[in-house]
Amino acid sequence: MARIRVYELAKEMEISSKDLINFIKAENLDVNVKNHMSVIEGEYLDIIKEFYAGNSGSNNLNGKSKEIKKEEVAEVAVVDNDQIRILNEKQKIEDKYENLVEKNNNYKKGKKFRKNKFEEAVNTNLNTDPIDIGSTISIKDLSSKINKPVNEVIKTLIFLGVIAAINQEIDFDTAKKLCSKFGIEITCKECKIVKEVEEEKEDASKLIKRPPVITVMGHVDHGKTSLLDAIRKSKVVEGEAGGITQHIGAYTVEINGEKITFLDTPGHEAFTAMRARGAKITDIVILVVAADDGIMPQTIEAINHSRAANVPIIVAINKIDKPGANIDRVKQELADYDLLAEDWGGKTICSLVSAKAKIGIDELLEMVLLVAEMEELKANPNREAHGAVIEANLDKGRGPVATLLVESGTLKVGDSIVVGDTYGRIRAMFDDKMKSIKSAGPSIPAEVIGLSEVPEAGDRFSCVKDEKTAREIAESSKLNKKDSGAKRTRVSLEDLYSQIKEGKIKELDIIVKADVQGSAEAIHSSLEKLSTDEVKVRVIHSGVGAITESDVTLAYVSDAIIIGFNVRPNVNAQNLASKDMVHIQTYRVIYDAIEDVKKAMIGMLEPEKKEVIVGSCEVRKIYKLSNVGTIAGCYVLSGKISRNSQVRLIRDGIVVFESTLSSLKRFKDDVKEVNQNYECGLTIDKFNDVKEGDIIEAFAIEEIKKKEL
Repeated sequence: MARIRVYELAKEMEISSKDLINFIKAENLDVNVKNHMSVIEGEYLDIIKEFYAGNSGSNNLNGKSKEIKKEEVAEVAVVDNDQIRILNEKQKIEDKYENLVEKNNNYKKGKKFRKNKFEEAVNTNLNTDPIDIGSTISIKDLSSKINKPVNEVIKTLIFLGVIAAINQEIDFDTAKKLCSKFGIEITCKECKIVKEVEEEKEDASKLIKRPPVITVMGHVDHGKTSLLDAIRKSKVVEGEAGGITQHIGAYTVEINGEKITFLDTPGHEAFTAMRARGAKITDIVILVVAADDGIMPQTIEAINHSRAANVPIIVAINKIDKPGANIDRVKQELADYDLLAEDWGGKTICSLVSAKAKIGIDELLEMVLLVAEMEELKANPNREAHGAVIEANLDKGRGPVATLLVESGTLKVGDSIVVGDTYGRIRAMFDDKMKSIKSAGPSIPAEVIGLSEVPEAGDRFSCVKDEKTAREIAESSKLNKKDSGAKRTRVSLEDLYSQIKEGKIKELDIIVKADVQGSAEAIHSSLEKLSTDEVKVRVIHSGVGAITESDVTLAYVSDAIIIGFNVRPNVNAQNLASKDMVHIQTYRVIYDAIEDVKKAMIGMLEPEKKEVIVGSCEVRKIYKLSNVGTIAGCYVLSGKISRNSQVRLIRDGIVVFESTLSSLKRFKDDVKEVNQNYECGLTIDKFNDVKEGDIIEAFAIEEIKKKEL
């Protein structure tokens, strides 16, 4: 890299060192010079020379240049004998000279003549219309779009602290800062097009009634699938000789001349996972509860997931024809979860059905239409379509196939669409009976062919003007996802107080998981009592057992924190929480959990003791020795297990015991540590009730000082 001192550069440019230093400071060039011995290096040499050359013609006139001009006049007079030509040349030079003198005088008076090239660019480009670019763009393409020389663009980027070559790509934010230096406004066309389609202001006069979209949830074996099959067979197949050949994850039934769309999803996990991906397409949830079984853990989860999504619930009490059916007991249990039946003076519609005997199906559907009417579900069919992916797969004969549910507008064959990170042009569409169709309106599901890749369930789709635009948006979305990672600011106990003060949080959502129901209820009620005027504490879900992926997904969608009492997240939940930046806090004492939340809300949380998981191993074999106790033969699943480390024994997600390792061996040898994918034998201090399948988790406690607010 070239290096030169100020006095050497000044000598090369035929000016004094003092004049060069003053010039650098006057032009605000980002070069640190203090005296004639200061060093200038690299690209700044060329910048200074170019700037000086661009300014010297107008700003550096002196007596010497005047003498040169007069000599030029005299030389022209001597060389050429043609008097007319001499006079003309003389006049031109004198005019040029006088013009420069005038400009120099203006400069001296404080009317700056062309301080630098950037100011000229700003003045030239004021009040221009915004220029659309992608989320990333090369330097070459950007300079072409804003009509500026590449060297000026690169030079301005250097002043912004970005070193980039002509073919290098920069992101939209950097491009925006760069263009603001030239007085040019730019916008991101990819973001704008999809946003305009989805958030286009609806004309109330164009809105018409649309079919409701229903999701069926409930505990396993309570009859979800049986109920869906009963509805489908009684309403879809009527009049069809061949019956159902195939369904597409969603189907539409008709009752009393009105349509209802059902999503054939596997329950609340899929429902919440789709919400996590941006799809909030369900209008009503049908909660299936078995009359002979009552409220069960997955029923509670379904209730809480539905409430978190703010979706109305209709309860279908199924299996009413079974001998052990007790409808009043089910209604009582529902009342415990604030779902008081209408005939008990509440607002919850409870419909009595038997999916197996096909009893009460019509009445249930009529109740759905009644709730839909109260919700006033409307959409505009005469606009660009947008909606969500219900399911997708790769078909060997047809390529990527996706089932789309239209939320608004009308989807037509030939439309170009963006679907999450993929795109395509619809070549064919089929309805839920696999009949070819040309279009699908609001709340109507359709299977489409013509996408470039298989999208994911829950991905959003939007129609755009052409396939080229669709491809650009999809590619940009893919790049953004790859580069950005999780940029969402998640709530946690550490920064809760600051977020409350900034007004970012008005309601603190918490998910509680405990080892027994009594503990879960105690924590639930105690936390909700912490609500203040500034922030309301709301427990959106509480349950018994290990912290699962479903809990993490609900926390992600609802921006909630998870509090575990005597329970641990399973491996998949732990990985998902890390990926989605969901805050999980586990406790062994109920009082500590309540106090931590309380202190976090008032900004007095003590220096945090952060738990770091060092490693975990699974018990594969048990050995009992009379003089030693129980030895656990283990396989290290992750990290490492160290001798004398703190450990907890976890059985079915529940913390059974916490202690330290009293011994650690590899074969017959004592060892200090055993790494992942190796076997070991160990004993836990003061604990012998180890069983095959138990997980032993080694951890350490690190104290982290609370951030200053």
